[in-house]
Amino acid sequence: MIPAPIKPIVAQKALEALDIRIGTIVLVEDLPKTSRLVRLTVDFGDHSRRVIAGLKGERMDLREIQGTQALFVVNLAPRAIMGEVSEGMLFDIGSADGITPALAIPERGVPNGARAG
Repeated sequence: MIPAPIKPIVAQKALEALDIRIGTIVLVEDLPKTSRLVRLTVDFGDHSRRVIAGLKGERMDLREIQGTQALFVVNLAPRAIMGEVSEGMLFDIGSADGITPALAIPERGVPNGARAG
């Protein structure tokens, strides 16, 4: 793989505007009318959210990520996707580059809701 060019420089404030937190994926549910999408129920410590993510086809058994902590953007406006409301965005590594994605996960367990940055 040849890395993509680095995107244009942004102000530090642009990064600080994103609220990126650790959450535990407690449930993965298939969205049967789609070829890529699943519904994640994610525990952020003080609340849970549904996040729609394009994970089908990336793993043999999507249930293997249940119980896994990962990074999520939590301050995006809710968005309707295929009749479902997504309340955040899962971070993964590789999908933008066309390689099999890996979840962005902490090196050790941290409290749900902990902020990244």
